[in-house]
Amino acid sequence: MKINMNKFSPKKPILFFILFLQNCIPYLYHVSTEQAKIILNRKEISQVVESEKEESLTKSKLRLIQTVREFALKEIHLNPKGGFEYFTNLDREEVGWNVSASYPLKFESYTWWFPFAGTVPYKGYFDLAKAKDEEKNLIEKGFDTRVRITAAYSTLGWFSDPVLSPQLRMTEDELVSLVIHEMSHATVYFPGDSNFNESYASFVEEEGTEIFYRAHNSDKAKEVLVKRKNAKLQSDIIISKVKDTAFKLKAMYEREDLTDVEKLEQKKEIIEAYRTEILANADKFTNFNPEKFKKTHLNNENFIGILRYHSGSKLFQDKFKEVGRNFKKFHEEMEKLKSLSVEERAEMLKE
Repeated sequence: MKINMNKFSPKKPILFFILFLQNCIPYLYHVSTEQAKIILNRKEISQVVESEKEESLTKSKLRLIQTVREFALKEIHLNPKGGFEYFTNLDREEVGWNVSASYPLKFESYTWWFPFAGTVPYKGYFDLAKAKDEEKNLIEKGFDTRVRITAAYSTLGWFSDPVLSPQLRMTEDELVSLVIHEMSHATVYFPGDSNFNESYASFVEEEGTEIFYRAHNSDKAKEVLVKRKNAKLQSDIIISKVKDTAFKLKAMYEREDLTDVEKLEQKKEIIEAYRTEILANADKFTNFNPEKFKKTHLNNENFIGILRYHSGSKLFQDKFKEVGRNFKKFHEEMEKLKSLSVEERAEMLKE
């Protein structure tokens, strides 16, 4: 099977621009109208908390978010434009859905371009049916795809992003992590470099959440830290196996002595070897469903998606230690990398 990569790269600029507008305008209308609803229906968290006469889970979690935001501003030195001053009650169970895709025989993401955000390897929707339609179109073009639930997103400081009602189903420490992660995007962000942006935010999230709970020296905080430490040990096992598999796939795709048919066959074998290895370690993972994992369709996007959030740990750890674990100086050091190209930063993320 020969895959024609030319079909992924339109050669006529004018035609491409017309097609871009035809496809982009309906999408921008969808996200802009939904975003407008979120902003117009938001209420200040302080008002929501005061209006709740009875103590409730909603009230306690909104109070927690207020505490985390203040901590993030003072101790982690995150940008106050990162939001979490308001609350919006949504009429759906999830915040939204992200569609992502990658080339079938290249370890490379399919990307979209949007104003302000630049080139990004995912496309967000507030409607699952629309997300599924987008995925269907990408599958028909031959891409590996995945649709993920969106836990949160950042408007990069253009709006004060509110807490959204589905997020209150999270555990308390998940909420703490979410606030820190999303506020990080409003602090340091390089348009068109999602791998760096997400990995940086994940590092700040992990370090910041630990510092937050260490600052609250209570039995409950200690329990959370133990739970998170165990979860990280499990996560590190998976990420290590993901990186190994990604390396094997990338090296195989770059081989010139293999036909596309042979590459597809080896791709299947490499991915199934990963599945077998994860299942062999199933007893090490909490809340892991082996039967579900056996049936899960795995493709390039599963591996690229995980690495997007978990690359460059050595770079970030080394720089954080170098500045004396001072977040203000750390963010300043990260900002200095803005002068580099996406490719140069990608080299820095390699471990």
